[in-house]
Amino acid sequence: MIDLHARITCPQCGHCESEQMPVNACQYFYDCKGCGAVLKPLPGDCCVFCSYSDTKCPPVQTGGKCCGL
Repeated sequence: MIDLHARITCPQCGHCESEQMPVNACQYFYDCKGCGAVLKPLPGDCCVFCSYSDTKCPPVQTGGKCCGL
């Protein structure tokens, strides 16, 4: 079962927010609702959810690679 909900945490201010992940696209940018920082994936990660959330993106959860990486 794929979990589409993730709790994303801003590395700059520590603000946590529950978000629903897209199923058919990677999310490369995320605007922190706490400080306004624009989050981008860390090197080697395909999306902001794989870098900053408690749940990896749906393609990674199923054992695949995300967005052609």
